[in-house]
Amino acid sequence: MTTLLLVRHGLTDLTGPVLAGWTPKVHLDERGRAQAAALAERLAPVRLDAIVSSPLERCRETAEAVLAGRDGLTVQSDERFGECGYGDWTGRPLADLAKEPLWRVVQQHPSAAVFPGGESLAGVQRRAVAGVRHWNAKLGDDAVYLVCSHGDVIKAIVADALGVHLDQFQRITADPASLTVIRYTTLRPFVLRVNDVGGGVENLLPPPPSAERPAEPDGGEMSTESDAAVGGGAGTA
Repeated sequence: MTTLLLVRHGLTDLTGPVLAGWTPKVHLDERGRAQAAALAERLAPVRLDAIVSSPLERCRETAEAVLAGRDGLTVQSDERFGECGYGDWTGRPLADLAKEPLWRVVQQHPSAAVFPGGESLAGVQRRAVAGVRHWNAKLGDDAVYLVCSHGDVIKAIVADALGVHLDQFQRITADPASLTVIRYTTLRPFVLRVNDVGGGVENLLPPPPSAERPAEPDGGEMSTESDAAVGGGAGTA
């Protein structure tokens, strides 16, 4: 099983009032740098096999904070985790955009939303999920890796992992510098955390190898890593 840590970039001066999109040279502000440092401290016990980032500065700066002190790793850029191409909406205040007819489509039927001069949200989901599948295959089973991306991209990946239609992705939240964790197994993904902004990371560490595994009826080894806990399970000790 492969564990993906999805991190949204920390705060910038534009986060909240303006749709920054692919606007260049949008850096973390003082609050964002503090958030990134706090996240890096929380994740220090977690072994990472790779750190991947959207090419935009605010994500790279957040990822580089996590990278500090991890010998042998670099921040690898992947445009598939880049921000949604908002086209003509880029750089406009959200208060103004909320008056546009397309705003209601984005809120209620995002799978049909195509930004003027930009991308569709469905297209964003396709490229982001393709990026996840690429890195899962490249890094292999038992890998733990981090991807630093953007709110709508993270929400789209989570919707796919939950098996819900993209039209439901507005029910998912990804705050600045939040941690969302998905564990991919043979049969299904497990969403371990969503929009986590505090707490321990013990359940993100790979479990120890099993001493004994039950046999398949044909005599092979049976994998139980994809089985969901019936009744909810006892959680992580």
